[in-house]
This record gives sequence, structure tokens and C-alpha cells, in this order.
Amino acid sequence: MAIRVLIAEDSPVVQVILRRMLASCPDIELVGMAGNGKEALKMLPQTLPDVVCTDFHMPEMNGLELTQEIMATMPRPILILSASVQAEDTQNVFRVLKAGAVDVLPKPIDGGMNNWQDLQQELITKIRVLSGVAVFTHRRQGMNQGEREYQPLPNESKTVSIRRFQSIAPEVRQRTYELVTIGASTGGPQALQGILRQIPPRFPVPIVCVQHISRGFLMGLVNWLNTECAVPVRIAQPGMQAEAGVVYFPPEDQHLTFSRPGVFATAPLPPFSGHRPSVTVTFQSVAQVYGRRSVAILLTGMGKDGALGMQAIFEAGGVTIAQDEATSVVFGMPKEAIALGAAQYILPLPEIAPVLLKRLFGG
Repeated sequence: MAIRVLIAEDSPVVQVILRRMLASCPDIELVGMAGNGKEALKMLPQTLPDVVCTDFHMPEMNGLELTQEIMATMPRPILILSASVQAEDTQNVFRVLKAGAVDVLPKPIDGGMNNWQDLQQELITKIRVLSGVAVFTHRRQGMNQGEREYQPLPNESKTVSIRRFQSIAPEVRQRTYELVTIGASTGGPQALQGILRQIPPRFPVPIVCVQHISRGFLMGLVNWLNTECAVPVRIAQPGMQAEAGVVYFPPEDQHLTFSRPGVFATAPLPPFSGHRPSVTVTFQSVAQVYGRRSVAILLTGMGKDGALGMQAIFEAGGVTIAQDEATSVVFGMPKEAIALGAAQYILPLPEIAPVLLKRLFGG
């Protein structure tokens, strides 16, 4: 069955370009072309798209407002396709992600056809990926990730038996931990925001996050999280001392490791599973340096990165938590870790921060 796509785009020229792009794909069906957000919203019940692609700036109703309405009433995977979601447009990018859009794709700033042709395969790939993701209802007033209501897609199937969290073993609760590490990919910025905004300023250990993100967007992610969270968010540098109550991300295009407990290093290694930074590379370093004194969390994401790293932490005696399928935008990375037997606990996203605060760190 073809992937049904609804597009909201106010430029007639871009409409023609997008029609031609999608017409070349037999597995994608363009079911509607709206000139603004209001038109797209009216077309939604009749077209029932699997994916909505929308521009950001449009008359009458822009892409942010359209995203908010769709996610409040008829949730669908949304891709923001706009010249206003470049790496320097931090506010726009993370506002639409917070509203419920799954991904963003910058339009070419130079509108030449060669630039659009370069974009075609990336657009088609993103549409194919988004057509299979889980989506969530968002209240219009803005709700945090932990309050979202899960709405499975009609064709969604459960591929892994979920071992739901019941209790943390007494030995695990009484252990002393020195580091929390979190890995994420597709859907990760929203999931990280949902967890990190619940972390208090005096959290007793550092938190290291590895997020797959397009080149140029890392600083925007860090700045956005700093506005959303009570804990400071920074980019780690080699030789930097990790501080309790601070969240760290790897430098762009570098693997983040530890030279010794509490001291960051970067590894001059090629991409792992196609990613640099890689969740697995960081997790494996954490397993070697921290072992049973570490907590590893693997969140929503496409692919396998992080699974082998979580297995290393599990075998070293650390606590390992995977996000469950029902609350993952893409149940790829957590699923792989679960299949390896590396996840001790499989939790819905809203339960992860409370487990950290109340069960592991006694908050």
C-alpha cells in the first residue's frame, strides 16, 4: 500500500517541484496539496494521510500552528519542510519539534533545480521513515513529553514482548552511581526534553547524552534544552571535568569517551553504525571506566546504535533501561538492545525520570 502524503505549501513553484518529486516514487501517493495550514486542516479528515509535510511560514495558519492543531486533534507524523528550519533557526526548529513534529528538512536557500534534486532522495527517505513511526496527542496549551497520550498507527504491530518495569531490585537501589548516560536518535530531542526537564538542579551525578543530529544543529539543541531545563546543558571538551548536576553532549562529529572517571576524552575513530558521535562508543567507554557505577538509558531511534554499548554496560554490572515500544517514536535502537538481553528494565518514557530520581538516586 502506498504511503499517503498531504503537503501544505504556499509557493506554487515549490508545489510543482514537490509534485514531480513524489510522482517519481511508486510507493508514495500525494493525496492533497494545500496552500496554507487552514486548507490542510480541512483536508485532513478526507485524505487521511500517513505523513504531513508542511512549510513553516504560510498565510492564515503557519506550520507551527498547523502542527499544534494536527497533534491535538488527528495526530499524524509531521515533517517540517521549510527554508526557516536551517541550523541557525534554532527557535523555529525546536518549537516545531516540541509541538510534535517528528523531523525537519531545510529547503534549499538557493532555489535552483540542482539544489532541489539534491534534496529529493533525502525527502523521500524521511517520508518513508516517518510513515511507520508512532505519534502522540499533544494538548494545545503545551504539555511535556511525560503527559502525551500514545496513539498507535493503524498498521502498527508489536514486534517485541515488553517486559514492563515492576520494581528495582534492593541491591540496585542501594548501590552508589556516578554517571547517567542517555542515547537517542529519531524523536530524541523531544524525549530528552521530557526527561531532562524533570531533573533538579542538584542532581548528584553528571548526565551524558548522545543524540544523533544533523550537522550544524547541535548548538541549537543545547541552547533549546538550556531554556527548557533546570540543569545546565553543555558541550563536553577533551580534558573537561564532568560536574554533578550538569548535562553534557559530545562535540559535533566526535565520539565522546572517558580517559578516567570524570574526565572527558574524544576518540579519533571512524563512524560506528554510520554515526559519529555514536551511542555505542560512549556506552562502551562508560562500561570500561565506570562499570557497575553507571546507569545507561537508550531512547527512541532508528537503527542499532547503542545496543552493543548497552550490552557492555549490562555485562559490567551497570543499570540499563530501554524506552518501551509504545512511547518510542521509532522503536529501533531500544528494540535491538532488548533483543540482545541488554535491557534490565523497559519503561514508558514518562516513568524514566521518576525511576532515576526516586528509585536510583533517592530523590
